[in-house]
Amino acid sequence: MTARFFPMLIALLGLSILTGCASAPMQHRTLNTAEFTPVELVNTPFFPQDAYQCGPAALATVLVVSGVDDMTPDVLKPQVYLPEREGSLQPELLGAARRADRIPYPIQPQLAALFTELEAGHPVLVLQNLGVQRWPRWHYAVVIGFDPQREEVILRSGTTEREVMSLRRFEQTWQLGAYWGVVVTEPGQIPATAEPVRYLAAVSALEQQQRFDTAIKGYEAALRRWPREYTPAFGLGNIAYQQGRYADAEMHYYHATELAAEEPVIYFNLAWALLRQGKRDEAMLAAEIAQMLAPDHDRYGNAVAVIESAD
Repeated sequence: MTARFFPMLIALLGLSILTGCASAPMQHRTLNTAEFTPVELVNTPFFPQDAYQCGPAALATVLVVSGVDDMTPDVLKPQVYLPEREGSLQPELLGAARRADRIPYPIQPQLAALFTELEAGHPVLVLQNLGVQRWPRWHYAVVIGFDPQREEVILRSGTTEREVMSLRRFEQTWQLGAYWGVVVTEPGQIPATAEPVRYLAAVSALEQQQRFDTAIKGYEAALRRWPREYTPAFGLGNIAYQQGRYADAEMHYYHATELAAEEPVIYFNLAWALLRQGKRDEAMLAAEIAQMLAPDHDRYGNAVAVIESAD
């Protein structure tokens, strides 16, 4: 069986290439600040950074908040700091968060999403450009508060434990960073603004790295949050199959078929789970359904022959 890992979903996480957006309308001009309450996550830890170490410091901050108590910038520096760039790129930060058994979730590029996460108690790691578009000065910081009356944003930033920026100035710097922001929560907790496709892409990335315990918690949380989505059950089935728990894989795949009876990949993987348990007749039936649903597909269109010839 070839495991399926939702490559199109993973593509959503390819956020290392920044696109110019300076010409886009400024969001704060139309933001209804009355919808938000003042918030400051005062218990957020602070790691003063050395030169060019804003990436490790910012990531350590949100990881400690998520429950990784022993995390420090010194631990992260070898994982994320690129000497030739004198800094860190987003993929390195996301990868280090996954190695800490967390599910980093890139939020929507919107001020409203940022402030909603703060109200839910989640500090947000953001990428800013403190220079200008032509001569950027990249900087990672952690947003910990927002005062809608004063229109001020509060950050853990550099060597400043409580940096206060006007909403206008903050958005200028964040817009030049393509509005890139990440929330890191405890396993099993879903960010307040999470959307199914984006969140499941984040979980699937851990599945690809075989960090199965954390991925399982993510998929189970997704099933609770979005019970009509089939992908969490399908992902749980894939993990169970890879771990040799074929009966559990069968259960999860059958659940997925109840939510998305038209998806041939579910029946194809179900056929393999049944075959591994010696249920050849049931496996053949599942293969026939997969083939019927996608007769022209390179793999599923030959599902019956593949299962027939399998050991």
